[in-house]
Amino acid sequence: MELHDAREQVAYSVLMSVYVNERKEYLEQAICSIMTQTIPPNDFVIVCDGPLTSELDAVITGLSDQNPDVFQILRFEKNQGLGKALNAGIKLCRNELVARMDSDDISRPYRCEKELEIFARYPEISVVGSVVEEFSISPDHVETMRIVPEKNEDIIRFAKMRCPFNHPSVMFKKSDVISAGNYATTRYIQDYYLWVKMLIAGYQGYNIQEPLVWMRVTDNLFKRRSGKLYMTIQINLFKYMMDNHFITYIQYLKAIVIRGCSSVAPNWLRKIAFRKVLRKTCV
Repeated sequence: MELHDAREQVAYSVLMSVYVNERKEYLEQAICSIMTQTIPPNDFVIVCDGPLTSELDAVITGLSDQNPDVFQILRFEKNQGLGKALNAGIKLCRNELVARMDSDDISRPYRCEKELEIFARYPEISVVGSVVEEFSISPDHVETMRIVPEKNEDIIRFAKMRCPFNHPSVMFKKSDVISAGNYATTRYIQDYYLWVKMLIAGYQGYNIQEPLVWMRVTDNLFKRRSGKLYMTIQINLFKYMMDNHFITYIQYLKAIVIRGCSSVAPNWLRKIAFRKVLRKTCV
């Protein structure tokens, strides 16, 4: 595909949620990596999920004042969680194509251009993601990669056991996401729920087989994936898959056993399992 094919489709929005525990320098890096894309957005929706620190507020207010035609700021009085934040934020996006961006990750400069190229080449696609590189200290020292399948039939197969897209890397069609039910407002795995709903509804996905995002990974990521609540939410998701004939009863049982064991495992063991079994090690 020629570059001008992607540039014909330049109008896209960015959707980001920020909460009080984010670090100022991480937020600045994340936003800068999007605003310096080879094809920059003309619409950037930031959802402030509850009161923020004065430092975070200063970053967001400064950007909004400098680029009033680009930035839209939605503020929640209380923390509502990522699902509710994105559910509300996507409705404010002005464009049909929306790129997700986490407030502590870093996009490669050509990320959005490559995703726009896929939408231009394959108009039937509703969600485009990519491989991500994971780091804990610096993107110069990548530790692991999360590789997801490229084509829709493999994405469907993968989704029966694991999340088929790397959420911080995706760009999607706003109308298709909303038609499929939008982000779930429960805590955790909101993106996995959404992808399953879209695949069940017949929407198609694609994953670019190269890393387009550096994803920051800390011990808190592994701690969040534990406990009774997290296990219950996962069981409910796989029951939804089974009830909608996306997976079989045997696949459901297998999934809840594996995820149940992971949820009750000590954090150090869960971390090893993720890095050694579910990721490609880079160091």
